[in-house]
Amino acid sequence: MTFSVSRRVAAPAGVVWKLLTDTGKWPAWGPSITGVEPATDAGAVPGLAPGSRGKVRTVLGLALPYTVTGFDAGRYWSWSVAGIPATGHRVTPQDDGCLLTFTVPWWAPAYLPVCALAMRRIERLATGPGTPAGRGPDRD
Repeated sequence: MTFSVSRRVAAPAGVVWKLLTDTGKWPAWGPSITGVEPATDAGAVPGLAPGSRGKVRTVLGLALPYTVTGFDAGRYWSWSVAGIPATGHRVTPQDDGCLLTFTVPWWAPAYLPVCALAMRRIERLATGPGTPAGRGPDRD
C-alpha cells in the first residue's frame, strides 16, 4: 500500500522527466536534499537507470546511500534510501502538459506535504523562462 500526491504541470513530460532524473537538479526541487553524489565506478551509468546508486546529502547533514529500485524510462522511478523504501516519481503525459505523481510507502504519509512542495518547485523549474514550456510572446 502506498499514498500519493499529484500535480498537473503545464510542461512537456520530457522536460519534467529530465528534472526528475538529473541528480544535479535534485537539490533545486527536493526540500530534503542538499546534494547528490552519483556512483562513479566503472559500471555506473550516467543519469538514472535500474540499479543506479550513489549518496544523497540531506538537510540534516547526513550522506545516505541510495539505490534506484524501480525504473520505467520516461515514466517512473523509485528508490530506497539507506535501504529503506522511499518515494516513487511518475510522469504521465497529457495533452496540455503532464501529471506528476509522487508516492510514499504506507508508513510515510506525513512526507506527502514535502512531496507537494517538491512538485511545486519542479513546476516552477519546468515552466520558467528559458524552458520550452516557459517560452512565449511574453517570455524570454
